[in-house]
Amino acid sequence: MSLTVGSLFSGIGGFDLGLERAGMRVIWQSEIDPYASAVLKKHWPHVPNHGDIRTITAAVERPDVLCGGFPCQDISNAGKRAGIDGERSGLWSEFARVIGELRPDYVLVENVAALLGRGLERVLGDLAALGFDAEWHCIPASAVGAPHRRDRIWLVADYQSRNSRTDVADTAQFWRVECWGQQFRGDGAAQRYLHHWQPEPDLGRVAHGIPARVDRLRCLGNAIVPQIAEIIGRAILNSPPLPQGDG
Repeated sequence: MSLTVGSLFSGIGGFDLGLERAGMRVIWQSEIDPYASAVLKKHWPHVPNHGDIRTITAAVERPDVLCGGFPCQDISNAGKRAGIDGERSGLWSEFARVIGELRPDYVLVENVAALLGRGLERVLGDLAALGFDAEWHCIPASAVGAPHRRDRIWLVADYQSRNSRTDVADTAQFWRVECWGQQFRGDGAAQRYLHHWQPEPDLGRVAHGIPARVDRLRCLGNAIVPQIAEIIGRAILNSPPLPQGDG
């Protein structure tokens, strides 16, 4: 049976695309940026966009999987490094609130690698307080064939009271970084992605005749790598089913 997905901080739909490729179904999104929202509407015309995460309550449909890459500006080494309490990265508190209200079976989180020293303990503590067991790892885009590194934290959490297993991440055995390249290249179904990573020779900030060029580059820069989301999604779908229980 296909799992349903609620997508927070959707951007241009990187998580959504990857998890749909894995066999899941996106039932709603949450994005406030006008350009990114237009991209979502084009590719998911029948999926509602609930906009600002601060307006999402238990009134929305409960998904099996809740995913999102919350803002990294205050966590990234390229920013002012205010950490997870910063004005934008502080929206993690809203992410945690929505998790508590909707009680999904699984939570998927992505952020920059600097989260390790600027807020991961908060994320793990909040998830544990909500009853979720988490596994995480830094996985670069180059692990799935990209011609650049782009190291990011990927975290998978599942609801402990509904789960007799240690955790889905350990069961799937997909956190072993040294095996990522071989695992990916050995998967015939995934082989097609290796041909998608053709580096663009000139990513100029301005290009005559190309509308919304800066918006496109900004949204691409903020997007997650859908190939990694797909592999994580497949690992979840291939794991033993959750036992029924309270939750």
